[in-house]
Amino acid sequence: MNPTRKRRLVVISLILGAVGIAAALTVLALQQNITYLYTPVEVQAGKVPADARFRLGGMVKAGSIQRAGDSLKTGFTVTDGDADLVVEYTGILPDLFREKQSVVATGRMDGNRFVASEVLAKHDETYVPRDVAEAMSKAHKKHEVSEGAPAAQ
Repeated sequence: MNPTRKRRLVVISLILGAVGIAAALTVLALQQNITYLYTPVEVQAGKVPADARFRLGGMVKAGSIQRAGDSLKTGFTVTDGDADLVVEYTGILPDLFREKQSVVATGRMDGNRFVASEVLAKHDETYVPRDVAEAMSKAHKKHEVSEGAPAAQ
């Protein structure tokens, strides 16, 4: 092989190696930042890896909201119609947060309760993955909440 071809082969090999390493590092970084959405029944069935940060989706159970008088600590129960999970959150809740309203909380399990670091109240299910929308629709039907109208306060 002549020196020019050998040099080109080395340069191309180095470029391909660098691109491969960059792609592997990108995929690794993205996997660490992914948070999956689970329903309470999936959490209680043990489908969530231990000490994993994930999103919990469901509806706020009627009569379950408990606010601390001296702090921003709030406790409530998220249900999917089949199972309930106690959630603890410290912070300011969204304006749309209320009973019988769809909610998505991000956090970790601490024993039998979910400690949320972020809570999002959902006002409609327009831009939701199909499986999540179906789970929310089933929960709405079980709790007799109309999907088009906001929940009563």
